[in-house]
Amino acid sequence: MMIDYYNHTIVVFLLLSLGIFELGSCTENPSQTNNNVTVKRIQSEREALVSFKAGINDIPGKLSSWVSEDCCQWNGVECDDESGHVTKLNLRNPAGRHRHFDYIQRDAQYANHPWNVNISPYLGNLSRLTHLDLEGNYNLSTKNLNWVSSLSSLEYLYMGGVKIDHTKADWLHAINMLPSLLELTLYSCELEHLPSSLTFLNFTSLQILDLSYNPFNTSIPKWLFNLTSLTQLDLSFSNQGGKILDSFGRLLGSLKYLYLGGNHFSGSIPASIGNLSSLEELDLSYNEMNGTIPKSFGQLSKLVKLYLLENFWKSVITEAQLMNLTSLEEFALTTNNKSQPLVFNVKYDWRPPFKLKILHLESCRIIGPKFPVWLQVQSKLTYVTLRNVGIEGTIPEECFSTISFQLTYLDLSNNQIKGNLQHQLVFPKLTKLFLQSNFFSGPIPSNISDLMPSLQYLDLSENLLYGKIPLSISKIKHLNILVLRRNNLLGELPHHWNKSQMDLRVVDISYNNICGKIPSSMGFLGNLSILVLSNNNLSGEIPSSLQNCSIVSMDFGGNHLSGDLPSWIEPNIFMLRLRSNLFSGTIPQKWCNLHKLRILDLAQNNLFGSIPDCLNNFAAMVDDNIVGYEPIENYTEKAYIVTKGREYEYDRTLQLVTCIDLSENSLTGGISIQITSLTRLGTLNLSMNHLNGSIPKNIGNMRWLETLDLSNNRLFGPIPGSLSSLTSLVHLNLSFNKLAGRIPSGYQLQTLIDATIYKGNPLLCGSPLLTKCPGDETSDGPSITGVDEKQGGDDYERIWFYASIGLGFVVGFWSVYGTLLLKKSWRHCYFRFCDDIKDRIALLIALRVVHLKRKFGLEKN
Repeated sequence: MMIDYYNHTIVVFLLLSLGIFELGSCTENPSQTNNNVTVKRIQSEREALVSFKAGINDIPGKLSSWVSEDCCQWNGVECDDESGHVTKLNLRNPAGRHRHFDYIQRDAQYANHPWNVNISPYLGNLSRLTHLDLEGNYNLSTKNLNWVSSLSSLEYLYMGGVKIDHTKADWLHAINMLPSLLELTLYSCELEHLPSSLTFLNFTSLQILDLSYNPFNTSIPKWLFNLTSLTQLDLSFSNQGGKILDSFGRLLGSLKYLYLGGNHFSGSIPASIGNLSSLEELDLSYNEMNGTIPKSFGQLSKLVKLYLLENFWKSVITEAQLMNLTSLEEFALTTNNKSQPLVFNVKYDWRPPFKLKILHLESCRIIGPKFPVWLQVQSKLTYVTLRNVGIEGTIPEECFSTISFQLTYLDLSNNQIKGNLQHQLVFPKLTKLFLQSNFFSGPIPSNISDLMPSLQYLDLSENLLYGKIPLSISKIKHLNILVLRRNNLLGELPHHWNKSQMDLRVVDISYNNICGKIPSSMGFLGNLSILVLSNNNLSGEIPSSLQNCSIVSMDFGGNHLSGDLPSWIEPNIFMLRLRSNLFSGTIPQKWCNLHKLRILDLAQNNLFGSIPDCLNNFAAMVDDNIVGYEPIENYTEKAYIVTKGREYEYDRTLQLVTCIDLSENSLTGGISIQITSLTRLGTLNLSMNHLNGSIPKNIGNMRWLETLDLSNNRLFGPIPGSLSSLTSLVHLNLSFNKLAGRIPSGYQLQTLIDATIYKGNPLLCGSPLLTKCPGDETSDGPSITGVDEKQGGDDYERIWFYASIGLGFVVGFWSVYGTLLLKKSWRHCYFRFCDDIKDRIALLIALRVVHLKRKFGLEKN
């Protein structure tokens, strides 16, 4: 029985086991289970991406496809073919990436981006992610990087331009949790804290690190030198300071690209730089480097790009620093060290081992009276700047003959180069030519449009050129800037301007001997914004066709132009300078709409009538936020402005000037109270007219006024007391009017003590005039006090001073003691009072002594 029962039990057990096995094989097929888990995992990753999308605005051209069920088909998303996991997320904005060595564009590239979209931390659920690229999306931000630490498989993290809120070093601690990280870019993330050390460095395989454009305000952290696999390091414009450490040369031998520009580094380049044998690009521009360039530079045989702009370099560069730079193609160096400028001292006939494509040298000194051979043999140059480097004499014709067909940029300005402009060299690709501030002479080549058909910028200013302006200049189709200022050019302006030159924005032919009329064909230049024809011999009227242009600055001063002032001037004009001409008529009422006008100079003409009472519409003279025009690359406008009693030439600060000068005309009427609302006006000159009436009482509202000249008019009445509120006033002239009353005093007027300010107003009185006002102490006339008389007066006053002291002591003494001597009752009271005071003092002393004895145990038992 027991055996049968036992056998039966075994059979049942086997059957049940078989049944369970069969059941398991139906419900838990291994491949099916894995697929279900994968689907479940992919679904969670899809939900993470959906949460990310829900939190941000649509990134142009990226998220519109994020609607289908399969997230691996979405734009910017890549998955592993076998596992199905999301491995790459690429939502980069290519337009937002900064470019190295492009210093012209950098300054305004990343300003004023709204941080209005938060990145969902659910991205941290993409556990198999190896690539995350959100670079260039400046509207994105994240509260922290804690979610990044969950992406343990991450190899490439690009978040440049994304604002990262952080507390001290938490962002770096999150990055330090990524052991597989190879490339990290966090430029322009508003990071402020960069720890100098880390207890443990986990991402030692890192090859590319970009922390540029962050306001760290630190020195280079030491843990960087443990990244021995690093090939590219970018700390540009990251507010770094101190000296560049020797550690760069000792520990970063694999480094190929090193960008440290736009910081506060000082001192010399360390000699260990020569150990960076793999270095291909080096940028130390825009720092405070005030030392030398070591000879070990000559060991960087793989160096291709070397940028050392805007520092304070000193000492000498010889063949030793350059002899082995066989790969060098781009070399840029400028120095601000005026007392000890950097010197290139190489042999005249030295032939370097490199063939440069880009050469930029500025404010250093190239030794040699002639154009050095090492520059002449550079046959691959496309870009050349040799600005203010001390080059003298003539340029050999063969110097540019080998590169003329490939050259696109040539700047030889601010040297002492002589000779004529060469008529035979053809520069078909040259777009920018700057030869200003030299001693070039002779005429401008008559066939310049054939020699340089691609010119965009032409600056021949401040030379000794003569002859006529060639008509062919008006045939250069892509010309953008034409500057011929301060030469000896004569004849008339070219007459054949046409619509094909719509790119022309600046024409500056001031300070020459140009005659004739302004050609009406200039009206075809629709984009012309700056027209400077001052100090020539131009005559006739301003052609009305110029209203078809986009002029924001018009300077025709110092000519013989006549007729009425143009009423068609556009509201966007910043400077209107027509002084020293023969204009007549009245100031147009339509000019009241010139809300961007900051400089109005109509002095020395034949204008009559009254000053418009709507000058308060000049909004740019009230609001500093209204700017004139955007700066134009490679052009700085210059103008002479009469202010503070003198004529000053303004250039880079011209847009900060605010001025109204209507002097030396025949204007009549009064000074409108509206003009006092121009609170940002710096200069107001209405002198030498026929103005009458009184000075506006609230002229003190013009708090930024530095120059006020109302002289030689017919103004009457008192000088307003509010004039003393003009705390910026440094030049005042109210002479030769009919002003009356007391001259105000106080505040700024106390510094303006020149009596000629008020000369020619016989009814004025008070300081600094010698005329006394009624009620003041009268005087028979002015007296001149000599040194001896002044010394005698001082002695007389000193005698009276000591006599008064003695008399006061005698009176005070006998007032008290004389009374006690004569009145017995008062004398008894006084002595009793003295006795009482004495007894009280003695009692207090005795009590104090007893107290001290008890305190220190000195009292005997």
